[in-house]
Amino acid sequence: MLDPELDAPARDALAQDARGQIEAKGDLKHENSWGLRKMAYEINHRTEADYRWMRFEAPSDLLDSLDHNLKIADGVLRFRIFKVDPGAPVIVPPAVTAAPGPRERSAQGARDDRGDSPDDSDE
Repeated sequence: MLDPELDAPARDALAQDARGQIEAKGDLKHENSWGLRKMAYEINHRTEADYRWMRFEAPSDLLDSLDHNLKIADGVLRFRIFKVDPGAPVIVPPAVTAAPGPRERSAQGARDDRGDSPDDSDE
C-alpha cells in the first residue's frame, strides 16, 4: 500500500524497485495495480492508499531483503508478504464501487426484540 500523496511517477518507481528486486532473484508470476482504495483504518493520517499486488516465487534471502527495503522505503504505508500454495488461483479484486446504502429490512424477514419472527406465535 503506497502513500497516495506521492505523485504517480514516484509510486510507480517504488513498485518498479520492488519488481526489480523480485525479478533479480526470483520469478514474478503476476502483478496488478488495484489503484486508490479506501483503507479500513487510517495509517499515518491517510484514509486511502494506492494498492499494488505481486505474486512471485523467491528464495528466503530475497524475502528478507525485500522485507527490509520495504520497511525503510519512504512512501510505503504498509506491506505484507504471504506464503501461498503455488497452485492457488489468482483472484482479481472487484472494481471499486460506491458504498451501499443502509440495508432495509423487509417486513417478512423482520424480527422483534425477542428474536421471534412476526409469524411465530405461542398458541
